[in-house]
Amino acid sequence: MPLPDGPHLELLREAIAVEGRGQRALLEGEEAAAAEALRESSRLYRESWELASPTAYGRLIGMLKAAVIAGDATAAAAYARTQLPDPVESPPAGYALAIAALVEGDDAVARSATAVMRGGSPPFVRAADAIDALLDRDGDRYAAAVGAIVSDFETREEHLTGVPIADTALMLERLAAARGIACRPVSALLPAGA
Repeated sequence: MPLPDGPHLELLREAIAVEGRGQRALLEGEEAAAAEALRESSRLYRESWELASPTAYGRLIGMLKAAVIAGDATAAAAYARTQLPDPVESPPAGYALAIAALVEGDDAVARSATAVMRGGSPPFVRAADAIDALLDRDGDRYAAAVGAIVSDFETREEHLTGVPIADTALMLERLAAARGIACRPVSALLPAGA
């Protein structure tokens, strides 16, 4: 169903365009430029969320993902937690909550959120598999789950920002690095050494 026009949609389009710029910079090895663009994208996703339907959780996911990849998602995670219902009932809301909880080190909440994610489409289930493995600190299971995510992105003909990048895997790798189990998958859809 197409979204009605309005400032929220203009902000969403801008967030996606700026995120794409950041993703291109990442793939070209320009970390500082990428982080700056991704922080701006995160801000724009938040502004779009504030004007959109209260169930437009993809904007919170975009906000969190960009912030995690940029290198500091603390404020974004705290904000997302205030915006999400308790309990979360949809896979997108569960995904946003799982990311925010991982950033904050709230493993119990992240675990309950992945159970909700499992009611969604295959990409939600793959992300839930990776997050559960992170929570268990199971490096082998985590590497297999991230590998499945990267493989899925490699088969896609379209990417939200127009940039072929496995951003879900990249976000998870940033979170996994903090737990000492990053697996550094190699793909043309990931920055070198990601």
